Amino acid sequence: MNTLYLSSQNLTHNYRVLRSKMEDKTQFIAVVKANAYGSALGAFAQHLVHLGVDALAVAYTEEGTQLRALEIQIPILVFYPQIHTLSELVSNNLEPCLYNQTVFLALKNILLHEGRTDYPVHLKYNTGLNRIGFLPEEAEWVFDQIRNAPFQIQSVYSHLAASEEKRPSTLSDQQIKSFQKIKSLHLEAITPQPYFHLLNSSGVFNYPEYQFDAVRCGIALHGYANNAEWDCELRPLGVLKSSICQITQVKKGASVGYDHGWVALKDTSIATLPIGHADGIGRHFGPSQAPVYLHGKAVPIIGNVCMDMVMVDVTGVDCQLGDEVEIFGTHQNASEFALKANTISYELLTQLGPRIVRKWQP
Repeated sequence: MNTLYLSSQNLTHNYRVLRSKMEDKTQFIAVVKANAYGSALGAFAQHLVHLGVDALAVAYTEEGTQLRALEIQIPILVFYPQIHTLSELVSNNLEPCLYNQTVFLALKNILLHEGRTDYPVHLKYNTGLNRIGFLPEEAEWVFDQIRNAPFQIQSVYSHLAASEEKRPSTLSDQQIKSFQKIKSLHLEAITPQPYFHLLNSSGVFNYPEYQFDAVRCGIALHGYANNAEWDCELRPLGVLKSSICQITQVKKGASVGYDHGWVALKDTSIATLPIGHADGIGRHFGPSQAPVYLHGKAVPIIGNVCMDMVMVDVTGVDCQLGDEVEIFGTHQNASEFALKANTISYELLTQLGPRIVRKWQP
């Protein structure tokens, strides 16, 4: 009914483009959180392992547990471990990113209780995004605690708040300077020395000279880098298609959809598609905000998007029940489609619901 086609060839292409911008020694951490950005976590992650990524990264413990169940053995970072999942995290040999004193101490107590030593962890610092992370001035507390903690510090990292912003960027420059100071402090205080990373997908394009020892890429693997020029080097991974389930002729002056969301200015042919906001195509895509493509022609979404259906104006287009309709993909990519509804590719892709069939194409 509704299918998201995922191209492994395009994933391979995107990975190679990103690798080409990295030094040989730089590690590649592939971010696969949120079901690999709404795609297909298992197939996506396994293909990346085959391509040779150094590590995977997820948001929460449950996602990492799913990857371990697939017998993926490479390091898996957990960006935002929650205290109630730390025991599960340890039992699955996942690598937590410690971002505040509470999580740090909670994990320390669990490991001591279990008699574990040299457990791999990562330290996250807040240099200006102001979301999570130790503040730079907490570094001395971290150093004091590490001396008696059963940890092996694998890496130290931070996150740019506006990595796609045109250079020079005052905020990014300040963050880079702050992170360089953090790096110097940790090189003096921690043995063996950890590796350091700062850049996300956009950062790889915009700040390649600051790739340090590793980069973290997620959305760029799907073909988007938050800049039209950079996007041209990449290939969108997914194509979302639906099909017509009904065609209705409405007279001039008739309304379409809930709350009279659209009124016909002339006699109009309306096609209904079995996809709606329960599937991730939100109400902000209608009425008349964004088109979809029928037989290569743009047809506008009209009326308010329903939970399970959207209506499109197919006046003048030769079509019938069952005809395929492309929501995004070859005629407009996910970023372009999202922009027409004043949102971004991240939100659109990660909100694609479970009723949409994922088809991985080797």
